Amino acid sequence: ISAQHQCSASVLSISTRTPQMIKMSHTQRLRDLLEDAIVEGRFPPGTKLDPEALGREYQCSRTPIREALQQLAASGMVKVVPKRGTFVTQLGVSELVERFEVMAELEAMCGRLAARRITTQELSELKDAHAACRERLEADDANGYYYENGLFHHCLYRASHNAFLTEEATRLHAILKPYRRLQLHVRHRMHSSYAEHEAIVAAIEAGDAAAAEQALKDHVHIQGERFTDLVANIELAYSPTG
Repeated sequence: ISAQHQCSASVLSISTRTPQMIKMSHTQRLRDLLEDAIVEGRFPPGTKLDPEALGREYQCSRTPIREALQQLAASGMVKVVPKRGTFVTQLGVSELVERFEVMAELEAMCGRLAARRITTQELSELKDAHAACRERLEADDANGYYYENGLFHHCLYRASHNAFLTEEATRLHAILKPYRRLQLHVRHRMHSSYAEHEAIVAAIEAGDAAAAEQALKDHVHIQGERFTDLVANIELAYSPTG
């Protein structure tokens, strides 16, 4: 299915929703298509993104294109240069590692606090998100797992009951989204990710703050083979022939 048809189909499939919900879903779907194109190397680093050309390619008006690019700029995927336009950016390896190191610490803190503060309702929501991840895993749906994985992590952020921490973790999570998506396409990564989620849920349900903290730190931090696999996938995605 072409990107244009995917974009158009996303609107048709949600025709029963309100105009505002349709607009938001349309923009989000377009943002995901552009994000995929960047991560997959269709728009290499340094590429200038022309809104008019994107509108023709994805058969969308300027408004969702503009809003999608604004979201990508907020996540760090593109950079807006005054009087020059919008360009695809790419984190260097050292910059990427630094951000994953900070992300691991933030999520570890969320896990520690969540183990102490999570409510019965929030624990139920966390388990539901975990079950949804399992469904996507069994369907071998890496992109679907990526979305459910995001919901799982946001449940943890909220369960920390620390608004500032939740805001910072959410902000950095958005910046790293394309790279976390890329990780899930590494062979067997979905299976290991789900197993790590199991340990996280068990620790939080048991109220074991130290175990929850360590489980989340290990889950997010990239090192060893996970680091080399991610770098290899980034190089493949951004190579001229990738």
